[in-house]
Amino acid sequence: MSMQRKSLVQLFVPIFIETLFYMLSGMVDTLMLSSLNDQAVGAVGTANTYIAMFILMFSVVSSGMMAVMTQYIGAKRPGVAYQARNLGLIFNLILGGILSAFLLLFSTQILHVIGVSAALEAPASIYIRIVGGGCFLNAILPIFAGYLRAFGYSRHPLYATIVGNLMNLGLNALFLFVFHWGVAGVASATVISKLVNVGILVFFATTLIRTKELTERENSRLIFGQIIKIGLPSAMETFIYNVSMTFAIRYLNQMDADGFYVSARAYTTQIANFSYAAGAALAGANGILTGWRVGAGEYEECKIKTHKAWRIGIVVAVVLSCLIALASPVIIPLFTDNPEMVHMVTRLLWIDVALEVGRVTNLIYGNALKTCGDAVFPVILGIVFMFLCTVVGGWILGIHLGYMVIGCYIAMAADECFRGVGMLLRWQSDRWQNKGFIVH
Repeated sequence: MSMQRKSLVQLFVPIFIETLFYMLSGMVDTLMLSSLNDQAVGAVGTANTYIAMFILMFSVVSSGMMAVMTQYIGAKRPGVAYQARNLGLIFNLILGGILSAFLLLFSTQILHVIGVSAALEAPASIYIRIVGGGCFLNAILPIFAGYLRAFGYSRHPLYATIVGNLMNLGLNALFLFVFHWGVAGVASATVISKLVNVGILVFFATTLIRTKELTERENSRLIFGQIIKIGLPSAMETFIYNVSMTFAIRYLNQMDADGFYVSARAYTTQIANFSYAAGAALAGANGILTGWRVGAGEYEECKIKTHKAWRIGIVVAVVLSCLIALASPVIIPLFTDNPEMVHMVTRLLWIDVALEVGRVTNLIYGNALKTCGDAVFPVILGIVFMFLCTVVGGWILGIHLGYMVIGCYIAMAADECFRGVGMLLRWQSDRWQNKGFIVH
């Protein structure tokens, strides 16, 4: 076993392609479902939003584990990184089994509580039962993918994602157009392809990285405590974000009974994910480098290189989101022939340009702060601006002033931009430099 220390570009390219394939999987589901009707698209988009609220519980361990592993690897203590992986795997497997059973058994009750529109309730319930019932796979996947990336093997999770997505595409076509299973077919294809993805990741992780033979270990309570110290605030930030999105979707469901605005949001999200993929990949690649550098005590290098990653991210976000908005009259008709839907999604994609600028700033600096151990600040920032902008601002602009989905999107863009400025200022303050786990 040897740790493969790589540059930002070497880490970014496979992570970006992997993220892009992951996003394309969702787009393929949306494109194929749109052959049924817009309600099916809205149902799956809504169901995925709420499934994500449960799956984020797995990130308590996976995000914290990544920070711990990269810092100990940077400090040349890979045996402790292996120990962190095992602790994270045990925790997520137990939690994943519990959540899978809950989503499988109580999908209808969940939808009643959140108040989904009547037109979307039945297909959304089917999707939650199948995909939610298999969500234990989402507990395992980030553990082994993160383990490989922490040691520099960023190409191998990409291989697993490509195989899984190709299988998802083939099974979607089979279940939708041959067996005519509708939403149930798309959900089944998602679970089967994810199972294959996990199997490939486990194979690579156990054959490429030979840390099991290393005897160096720390106290398990100490390591698990370090994981939770990063993971719990990180998961709280994601939870708050999903709660704010729940309010936004509830507002959209109140605007019409046919799910038009919810479906418009689902289409916009799928198309805008191309831009998001680049920012997420840059944040992930820079996060790995940040952990290595903090573990090695290279603080100045860490600060300079994170600023560089952010500048690259801004350029990429602006260029990609503008190109997507310009091409929207060609892209959107691939999903729907409803002229009102095409017009609405086009307007939302132009608002998304500002949203992506704020989001890439949030992703890069926020991920760097959490990897360094400074995980509480992003949560505080999230509580303030997600509530003020997305929840309160979304209601004022969308419902009270009558701007509907346009108002909600403006509120979400404002949230991302304000939080991005806060993350940047925190990084500039250098307070993150005394938050690491390794004493130098």
